[in-house]
Amino acid sequence: MTGPSKPWDGAQVRTWLARRFEASRLDQAAADRRGYEARDDYDKAAAEEWACRALKDAACTDDQTAFAKRLKELVGQDEYRATGIYDDVRFERHVRAHLRKIAKMTKTNEGFEKTLRYQ
Repeated sequence: MTGPSKPWDGAQVRTWLARRFEASRLDQAAADRRGYEARDDYDKAAAEEWACRALKDAACTDDQTAFAKRLKELVGQDEYRATGIYDDVRFERHVRAHLRKIAKMTKTNEGFEKTLRYQ
């Protein structure tokens, strides 16, 4: 197996996390306005916000190995504390799913260049 085709760019990762953080906050507001039927969408957006908040200001974003280790630690957590969510179990499932998505992106070093709001 060969090394990655492009070098790890910590600034790009931080930019991606910051933009996903802002997009998730907008998604939460939109789901909140839609009401009862959008509870799952709200929890999903809140989970993405939680994951991005936990990672966006971390010093480990400059090193791919350290960032992957931090992701593994977060996935292994027993619970994720958040207020204002509708279903704790669903929220935790969404947090783990989003962290696994970021871990996969970290492993392949692809996807962080996609900074548009809708992905």
